[in-house]
Amino acid sequence: MGLARWALMAVGVFLLSGGAAAERGRDGHARIIYWQAPSILNPYLSGGTKDLDAAAMILEPLARFDESGNLTPWLATTVPTVANGGVSADLKTVTWKLREGLLWSDGSPLTAADVAFTAEYCRDPAGGCSQLAKFDDVTTVEALDHLTVRITFGVPKPYPYGPFAGATSPILQKAQFGDCKGARAPECTEANFRPVGTGPFRVTEFRPNDVILLEANPHYRDPAKPAFATVTFKGGGDAAAAARAVLATGEFDYAWNLQLAPDVLEGMRAAGKGSVISSFGTLVERLVVNLTDPSPARGEARSTRSHPHPFLTERTVRKALSMAIDRELLVEIGYGQTGRPTCNVVPAPAIYASKANDDCLRQDIEGAKRLLDAAGWRPGPGGVRQKDGVRLSILFQTSTNAVRQDFQALIKQWWSEIGVETELRNIDASVFFGGDPGSPDTFQKFFADIEMYANKFEGTDPETYLASWRCGNEPRPASQWQGLNMPRYCSEAYDRLLAEMAVTGDISERARLARAMNDLLVQDYVLIPLVRRGRVSAHARSLAGVRLNTWDSELWNIADWHRAR
Repeated sequence: MGLARWALMAVGVFLLSGGAAAERGRDGHARIIYWQAPSILNPYLSGGTKDLDAAAMILEPLARFDESGNLTPWLATTVPTVANGGVSADLKTVTWKLREGLLWSDGSPLTAADVAFTAEYCRDPAGGCSQLAKFDDVTTVEALDHLTVRITFGVPKPYPYGPFAGATSPILQKAQFGDCKGARAPECTEANFRPVGTGPFRVTEFRPNDVILLEANPHYRDPAKPAFATVTFKGGGDAAAAARAVLATGEFDYAWNLQLAPDVLEGMRAAGKGSVISSFGTLVERLVVNLTDPSPARGEARSTRSHPHPFLTERTVRKALSMAIDRELLVEIGYGQTGRPTCNVVPAPAIYASKANDDCLRQDIEGAKRLLDAAGWRPGPGGVRQKDGVRLSILFQTSTNAVRQDFQALIKQWWSEIGVETELRNIDASVFFGGDPGSPDTFQKFFADIEMYANKFEGTDPETYLASWRCGNEPRPASQWQGLNMPRYCSEAYDRLLAEMAVTGDISERARLARAMNDLLVQDYVLIPLVRRGRVSAHARSLAGVRLNTWDSELWNIADWHRAR
């Protein structure tokens, strides 16, 4: 082969492989469908995965977790460690170095001042930052120079990667959000709906609970990326319609979270237009028990710790509710091979998974009845148990989804068998998982007795996830109804274990502490785990570069997506 011909072929391969000489936007348009529509693009004001994923195309952290759960540098040059000098020997400071030449999508430079500001924004006590647990034990975040940020902790921090690692803790532009701190945070509509970012795309139009239109960021650090010039991110509908749009009709390129019965999904896949992808991480479908009184009669104080729940504060009742559930059947009807029954909210990695709660895998209706009998809950009119004038009558809410409604119906039946009356409510997912402090229907407000949803943690270390249930991290009016402690749980024993984990470096000891906290949560029955879910999504056969990630945002590497050739 002649040298000239070889050189031309090499250039062609280089261009097609997405090298530096390839053209940004060369593959035209991509269409993504999430049946839970985003309602905001600021991850600090939402705990909903659909909001975090949408924002991940625009906003970026210093480091991300890859598809294997490994922490990898993103906006930073390296991940700081003791070995490379980025973490101090006393484990109280971590120093991050930004890449040189990073630009925001408006063309201005990203600096260490933006990173320091982001910490200030989230840590403002009046702002209601939903990711506040990421900043536990942080005392200061300082911009040492244009590219250097130092985070100081009040205690030795063997795992210092809570702030600015993963999709839940990206960097905000100080120039855009500077006047949006504290109580003003939810009022900054333009910033929250159209954030300036460093990611591969920027927003051109955002219609909350409907659609986001995006274009390639002209200032993205890799001139050959993203391959797509524009993206439509469509929200709403249901999981079946989303799956059909990729697998059967080919109308969309990517569909997320296909929470469908296995036979339904297989029937669509057989059309041959798309591929189903799945992976197990830490995603757990669970029931959350409200330990506070959601009655409208409580006015502004409903579902706050000012008023304990009239009967769910009794552990016996919570335990009976768990005992009545057949988790194996839930997996069979809802997930098949993409689900596993679980008794833990921390199901993985293996070293963190407790074996102390496996008795929940066996349904025990009769045992639950005996437990309630012994506690003085006697059947009354209609078979509904009561004690001291209080009836076991539950409002059970979740998002609108065929699998979740099947679960609700089964659980209602099992609870009726032990004498518990249940009213079912399902709420549009875009609203339920939204962060609107004015809506009564969000999972943070929790104006019900029991709610059901799935959640996971980023990476492979659960410390910041477990900090979700720290006393004081509950949503409440003073926090703009943000926070991740949905049960309103408060345990001194739990908080002591959390504080100990924060200063423990040995991996086996960290695992022991994580298992102990998991066991407190599930043996107190404030969280009732049901199913460890594999994440199931689908993409068009023409879409390449997708690497399903259960440890970070599912759209973590969208800059690498391209048309198959």
